[in-house]
Amino acid sequence: MGLTKQYLRYVASAVFGVVGSQKANITYVTLRGGERGRYVAVAACEHVFIWDVRKGEKVLILQGQKHEVTFLCPSPDGIHIAVGYEDGAVRIFSLLNGESNVSFNGHKSAVTVIQYDGLGARLVTGSRDTDVIVWDVINECGLYRLRGHKDVITQTLFLRDKNLLVTSSKDSFVKWWDLDTQHCFKTMVGHRSEVWGMALLNQDNRLLTGSADSELRAWDISYLQEEKAEGEPKVKKGKTLLDDDDNEDDEEGVGESLEERILSCKKAGSILREARDRVVSLTTDAKARVIACHGNDSALELFTVLSEEEVQKKMAKKLKKAKKKAEAGEDASEPAVERALKDEIIRLTNIKASAKIRWVDCLSCAGGELKVAMLLQNNTVETYSLKMSDKTPAANKTARLTLGGHRTDVRTLAFSSDNLAILSASGDTVKVWNRSTLQVIRTMACEYALCSLFVPGDRQIILGTKSGKLQIFELSSGSLLETVDAHDGALWSLCLAPDQRGIVTGSADKTVKFWDFELIKDEGTGHKRLTVKHTRTLQLEEDVLCVRFSPDHRLLAVSLLDCTVKIFYTDTLKFFLSLYGHKLPVLCLDISHDNTLIATGSADRNVKIWGLDFGDCHRSMFAHDDSVMFLQFVPKTHLFFTAGKDKKIKQWDADKFEHIQTLEGHHREVWCLTISPNGDHIVSSSHDKSLRLWERTREPIILEEEREMEREAEFEESMAKGDVPVVPGETQGEAAPAGKKTVETVKAAERIMEALELYKEENRKMEEHKYACGHAGKEPNPILVAFGNVSVMFCSVLCVVITSELEVSLLVLPFSYVPELLKLFSGYIQQGLEVELVCRCLFFLLKIHFGQISSNQMLLSVIDELRMNTLSKVQEIRDVMGFNCAALQFLQREIESKEEVMFFADATGKLEEKKKKRRKRERAILTIA
Repeated sequence: MGLTKQYLRYVASAVFGVVGSQKANITYVTLRGGERGRYVAVAACEHVFIWDVRKGEKVLILQGQKHEVTFLCPSPDGIHIAVGYEDGAVRIFSLLNGESNVSFNGHKSAVTVIQYDGLGARLVTGSRDTDVIVWDVINECGLYRLRGHKDVITQTLFLRDKNLLVTSSKDSFVKWWDLDTQHCFKTMVGHRSEVWGMALLNQDNRLLTGSADSELRAWDISYLQEEKAEGEPKVKKGKTLLDDDDNEDDEEGVGESLEERILSCKKAGSILREARDRVVSLTTDAKARVIACHGNDSALELFTVLSEEEVQKKMAKKLKKAKKKAEAGEDASEPAVERALKDEIIRLTNIKASAKIRWVDCLSCAGGELKVAMLLQNNTVETYSLKMSDKTPAANKTARLTLGGHRTDVRTLAFSSDNLAILSASGDTVKVWNRSTLQVIRTMACEYALCSLFVPGDRQIILGTKSGKLQIFELSSGSLLETVDAHDGALWSLCLAPDQRGIVTGSADKTVKFWDFELIKDEGTGHKRLTVKHTRTLQLEEDVLCVRFSPDHRLLAVSLLDCTVKIFYTDTLKFFLSLYGHKLPVLCLDISHDNTLIATGSADRNVKIWGLDFGDCHRSMFAHDDSVMFLQFVPKTHLFFTAGKDKKIKQWDADKFEHIQTLEGHHREVWCLTISPNGDHIVSSSHDKSLRLWERTREPIILEEEREMEREAEFEESMAKGDVPVVPGETQGEAAPAGKKTVETVKAAERIMEALELYKEENRKMEEHKYACGHAGKEPNPILVAFGNVSVMFCSVLCVVITSELEVSLLVLPFSYVPELLKLFSGYIQQGLEVELVCRCLFFLLKIHFGQISSNQMLLSVIDELRMNTLSKVQEIRDVMGFNCAALQFLQREIESKEEVMFFADATGKLEEKKKKRRKRERAILTIA
């Protein structure tokens, strides 16, 4: 057997060039020991970046896996942050160490909103799949799924003092849910278009909604149960404005009677926004005193909600004015002043951002300061500060994060000859990055760049622009040396001559031009500087899309808009070959190091490999699911990489015509890539604003295993869209189980079944062993020897299952395994093994298999035994916990009385007071001095 060709694997190394992804919101977070309003969290493709806005630095990266981040929500205690993903998963990260220990998987598509309750014990998520799921954060499990909306969920809010939830959706409805019964008791239909945002104000007594028009609608909420408790008679309400389409049948009549027992809503009025388009995001600060909203433009509108005292003062002033007016007009009647919505919610100010706003978050700080953080649509984060106490508050820009990325998509990349510097150019700037630290070395303003290269020596760079110009920059000073009017159309391609003495350019003006490097004396400084001198022009019949020299400088390949590639002799510019066969224009091409092969990538999604001696097509391969945007050979090999609009980068073997590997990571179209001269690194750019660095490892690729892994990934992807599990005997109503069937839950169920089979087999062997002679016993199973006990081994398998996936895993189990499980659980509870986990599994199995278990006479004794053991053991554990809590409280009191120290919350409060006193003392000393 001959030696097979060895391929080395490329792996993702880093993501850079992105300040904040547009898909997920921006939010203020607090890191340990840090001040409030200093750190913001933004999504960066599949990761989450925590930025220090004061220093403009990344301080923490929360590593994602594969799917893009779609929503961020910090916990009320500020220690954790919940992150929602494109695939419907939710992960909770610790802001102390950046690790994620809790994950929930229940949605079929992207998570669109996440909200914690007041204590941080529950989490509610809404998704594109129109479902709302409530999760138990402490127990790490799903509580229930709420169905009813018909379109994407846009906002979910817990009420502070009541077990109620309010949700809004693009289906134009706002729904109220009673979480005790998991039932929608009220649907508000007062909107005629999508509800994009929502906020609760005035201690949950007012609801503010933002829709597709310029109005912010306000609704007064009255809780009827409270009114009855105070002794008010029950009054049957009529139909209100928002219920004009309700109660068309008996079922909705029942719903109305239920809503009358809980709350009623009445439209209080509207606030008019200055913007005419839809509300893009609507948010409030933690105390709901400030409302921030914006549309698709760069203006942020801020409103303030006055307290009851402030409203009363305002109304008193109004009444005084009205009385004066009445006296002046000699009107005998008592003047009446009506309280309107505009008296309670007033416009604070408008903030004009430098670009269109995508997301906003605001934070109220000490001293009446309001901090506002905005994520803009051009990959920028801006923060503003304003004093609420001022009569006309003016917003001051406090920070702008721009250095870490481009404002527009990067359309061209290049590596320096020493593999250390990376050039990236976009529609307005060109940046040079250090490959090892991924820090920006130089940022220079430029025109819309389409192609680029480092001049030999790596001291200058040349850009080809959309307007047909060549721009030459010097890196040491970061200055533009010269702009050359090279072409009349877009300059699509640029290639360095193999002798490194000049370049060739191809343009949409149907010409290919040859340029030589020259050093001329600068008139201003007197020093010599680089320029390019035009030497020859090749006139063609079609627009030129790409040009490449052969490494021996003998041939020039030119791709044209007529879907052909023409090969010319470099010295005489005589026509040599025409490569035709592509159905759409060839967007990219490259020639191998030994001048024998040319590979072409086209908008028809195919890559063709041709021989350069006769122009024969060796192979045509279907490469991508969309246009092939870039193609480049790995130096000194016949391996090449292609980048496509299908978000993928693929490696190919041009000799064996085989697909080697796929690099997945980008979430939008990949525009271009560049390979380092030594072939160890690749950098790619995408429409998702990110630049990705890939490294070549020493790990060999076995093609059969690679194809098998791809098939497994496809299977897992199809399973990820899995259905919500159906509990036998339950009807599909508004509430449903929270989890979903995934590859992990199926694998967990298989492990449980395998462990049960092993347990049964070993139990049988033990029974046989008892009847046989003691010395004639069979060898025990090595797995069980490792675990030490038959039943303990099964318990460890159960503990390994992820808590949030446990119930769905048990649901997948066939009923034939359940009787054996119940017997095992009885033994565990008697021994006191994982009582909490076992009880949870036991109650779930009893719930879903109640009919079969209750009708099975064989299980009667087992259930009775479980009943007695469970009650006594749980009571015992509760007693131990109660005793321990009492002992800890006693110890706390003892230590406090001895050392006169206050613990926990009291201690932090005292510390703040001491700090304030110290500051006052220092100020007093300074004023005296």
